[in-house]
Amino acid sequence: MINKFFDYVEIRTKITSTFAFLMSIAYLLYVEATIDWKLTIIFFASMFIFDLTTTAINNYIDTKTNGQRLQFERKTALMIIYVLFGISAGLGLYLAFLTDIIIFLLGGICFLCGVFYTFGPIPISRLPLGEFFSGLFYGLLIPFIMLYINMDAATFISLNLSLETISISLNVMPFIKVFLLSIVPFCVTANIMLANNTCDLQKDILVKRYTLPYYLGNKALYLFAVLYYLCYVAVIIMVIFKILHPICLLIFLTLILVQKNINEFYKVQDKQKTFIVSIKNYMIIMGSLSLLIFISSIIS
Repeated sequence: MINKFFDYVEIRTKITSTFAFLMSIAYLLYVEATIDWKLTIIFFASMFIFDLTTTAINNYIDTKTNGQRLQFERKTALMIIYVLFGISAGLGLYLAFLTDIIIFLLGGICFLCGVFYTFGPIPISRLPLGEFFSGLFYGLLIPFIMLYINMDAATFISLNLSLETISISLNVMPFIKVFLLSIVPFCVTANIMLANNTCDLQKDILVKRYTLPYYLGNKALYLFAVLYYLCYVAVIIMVIFKILHPICLLIFLTLILVQKNINEFYKVQDKQKTFIVSIKNYMIIMGSLSLLIFISSIIS
C-alpha cells in the first residue's frame, strides 16, 4: 500500500522542492539570519505535501487519456488527492495566520497554479509553459518564502493597509539578491521538465499536449545545455557582488560531470535511458551549491 502511494505521488521526483529548501536554509545560515524553525517546518510540510498533491492530480487526470492505470481505484485515488490537498492547505493557512497577508497571497498563487497545472479547460501542462512555471515555483518562490518568513518582513516588502489606501513598498536590492539566488534552482528544475517533455514528445502529441519541445524542435536540446551553463554564470555574478562566498566557485568542478550528462542526453532522448541525466545534474548542481553555501556559513 505504501509503495503504491509513493508511486502514485512519484516520491522520487520530490528533490526539486527539497533541495531548493535546503539551499535556502544554507543561505540563511550564511547571512546569519535567525531561523524560525516553527515557521520553517510548517512551510516545508505544506510545500512538500502540496508537491505530492499536484503530482497525484497530474497522474489522476492524465490516466484518463494516456491509457495507463492508476495505482488505486479512481475513487480511492481521488480521495487521496482531497486528503493531501486539505492537509497542505490547512498548513498553508496556518502559516499565513502566523505571518502576514503576503504569505497568504503567495500561497494562494502557488495553490492555484498547482491545481490548474493539469486541471481545467486549458491546463498549463498542455502548453509550452511547464518549464517556466516549474522553475518559477520551485526555483524562485520557495527561496523567497523561506527568506521572507525567516527575516524581517520589511527586508523585502512594506505593506500598509487601511480602509482608504493600500500602499506597497518594494526594496529592490533584496529582491535582486533573491532573484540571482533563484537562477540556479530555476534552471535545473526547468531542465527536469524540459527533459521529461522532450522524451515524451511523441506521446504528448498523440494526446494533444503541445509542450515547449513541440515548438522548439531540436533547439530544445540547445536550451537544455544553456540552462545549465546559466547556473554557473549566476554563481560567478553572485560571487562578484558578494552575495555568495568565493568558495562557491568550486562548483565549477562539477561542470565536467554535468557536461558529460548533457552530451549523453544529446545523443538519445529516451525516458528510460537518458531522462535520468536531468535528475543527476539537478542533484550535482543543487547538492554542491547547497553544500558550498553551508561551508561558507562556517568559514565566513
